[in-house]
Amino acid sequence: MSNTNIKNVALIGHGGSGKTSLAEAFLFNAGVIPKMGSTLSGNTVMDFMPEEIERHISISLSLAHFNWRGVKINVIDVPGFYDFEGEFEEAVRAVGSAILVADACGYVTVGAEKAVNYCLKRHVPLIIFVNGVDKENADYVKTVEAFHDMFGRKIATMHAPIIRNGKMQGYVSVISGKAYEFKPSGREEIPVPKEMEEEIAALKASLIEAAAETSDELLEKYFEANWLSNDDIIIGVKRGLALGDTIPIMGGSATMNIGVINLLDEIVAIMPSPQERRPVGATLLDTGEKADVFCSANLPFAGQVFKTTVDPFAGKLSVVRVFTGSLKLGDTVFNSASGKEEKITSLYLLRGKKQEPTEVLNLGDIGAIGKLTATETGDTLCDARRKIAFNKIVMPPAVYAMAIKAQKAEEEDKVFQGLNKLKDEDKSFVVEKNPETGETIIRGLGETQLDVICRRLKNKYGCSAILTEPAIAYKETITVAAEAEGKHKKQSGGAGQFGVVNIKFEPGAADGEFEFVDATVGGSVPKQFIPAVEKGLRDAIKKGPLAGYPVINLKCTLFDGKYHPVDSKEVAFISAAKLAFDDAMTRAKPVILEPIYSYEIIVPSEYVGDVLGDMSKRRGRVLGMENDGNSQKILAEAPLSEMLKYAMDLRSMTQARGRFSGVFARYEIAPNDIKDRIIKV
Repeated sequence: MSNTNIKNVALIGHGGSGKTSLAEAFLFNAGVIPKMGSTLSGNTVMDFMPEEIERHISISLSLAHFNWRGVKINVIDVPGFYDFEGEFEEAVRAVGSAILVADACGYVTVGAEKAVNYCLKRHVPLIIFVNGVDKENADYVKTVEAFHDMFGRKIATMHAPIIRNGKMQGYVSVISGKAYEFKPSGREEIPVPKEMEEEIAALKASLIEAAAETSDELLEKYFEANWLSNDDIIIGVKRGLALGDTIPIMGGSATMNIGVINLLDEIVAIMPSPQERRPVGATLLDTGEKADVFCSANLPFAGQVFKTTVDPFAGKLSVVRVFTGSLKLGDTVFNSASGKEEKITSLYLLRGKKQEPTEVLNLGDIGAIGKLTATETGDTLCDARRKIAFNKIVMPPAVYAMAIKAQKAEEEDKVFQGLNKLKDEDKSFVVEKNPETGETIIRGLGETQLDVICRRLKNKYGCSAILTEPAIAYKETITVAAEAEGKHKKQSGGAGQFGVVNIKFEPGAADGEFEFVDATVGGSVPKQFIPAVEKGLRDAIKKGPLAGYPVINLKCTLFDGKYHPVDSKEVAFISAAKLAFDDAMTRAKPVILEPIYSYEIIVPSEYVGDVLGDMSKRRGRVLGMENDGNSQKILAEAPLSEMLKYAMDLRSMTQARGRFSGVFARYEIAPNDIKDRIIKV
């Protein structure tokens, strides 16, 4: 098939809107599957992971291809649940155009609103398919009106619904003026209902105006004749769609296979081909210059791996989108990220979990490469004659953290090997060791994502992991100076141990952590024992007097001491230093320090009051606010202990419209009530 006959689309939208069901209907109508599966039955092509079947939701993007009217369509089913937003970023990079599956509920859901705004901001060509028009409480007309109210003239009504008994029974094509009634076998042309003629004329006039605004040529035609031909309207809609400025909207029912054939026809007719899509940002490695890369057959091969899957039996698959040239079996390609060459020994086309061997991936196509050794998600593969690196796929910040450990101690290695393998497949979560607490921390977008990761460890690698709330890395310090003498004397026959130190402890280490000063004179503590005193203090500060947390910001000045010419040894001065530390800490008014983080919280303006009130309850301080487009950016500081569940709480407060990020700022003295609570734990 010619590479000009490829259309790539992602199915996006709110969780539960019917994206996977629409993919099933596509495959059924294209003759790929004999009957449509359902998410409730767990037998769909796209949702094949055990965790997806168990939860009845999509967790990982999945890919299928089929032919429709001489055009190859690659479709990616994208999870709609917020915890799997990273899959959305990967899919949109690969396909560059999308179909928003929106529920015919009479309003715009949060997931649909966010998806449209994302596509408008990044000029991603988008068609809206209002799904479920057959349901009991469905209202197609109100849903379309809600999109019009929210996004204005960008919404292009392509079809006027034929409503009978409160339900959409068919539609009139605004461009062609032909009417169709939905039938189980597809659609059947009928006369245009008389009562709809004025509505169709008004919608067509509006569509003509929208099409005219997409180019000077069409605008001139419109001004001359006050009209555009149907062909001109289609050209205008296609241009507006390709620019990401026009959003056609239509309706149907995926599960009942209503309006799906019509949607497929529109994908073929108006969705941009790979050559018509906007360029992808990249860097030319030989010169370091930035470049906009258009889909071109005249350039050497370059593609980007946007997804990795690891099957315990089939091995690693790197899913790649070809942006320039073509990729053939037997080729050797250059990995711009690792700087290594990779031999292409196996190529596949994917349809759910099925892999179909192929010898070539043409320009604009999507497929998988088997068993690459030095390639990860986001890497660019290219011909060594033109070394290029596409811009990285930016993952949403992993702001929800939990501590993770193996349920059984003997499975510790197995759990962390499994996590590393899952990291190859999902770049949106992070695993790291907290050097302060010693815990292994897993960070993601929400609790569902982390729960699914644990489930996948069990299902895929046969090991169980436990998630717990992460420990806070509290510290201790002193607030006033104190002097203490530490005396270690041991005599038990034979050689004894003797060492005495006099040390001043005060807040204010030069580096903010620990400072040791030797201020002795006259050899009261011989020079060879000075390092032993410092070692004893460094050991002692690992556990503070209040709750056993490390002591910081401590300056220790050794100003006097005693020794014995025979019995003094290093071990004696180590012990003496520890005794001095213990004595001084009780009199130096020790306090607990808690970590304070700086946060940037971006929310729509209507939620600012709720967020500010909530921040106050978390002992937070609001430092300022800035306009951020249609939202407000709140700059705040708060104790980390109060923000552990903030990812989920902010989602709840803002109906998932808010986002945030946080970085460590400093330590501050914990209030007495918090200090008492920490000590009791």
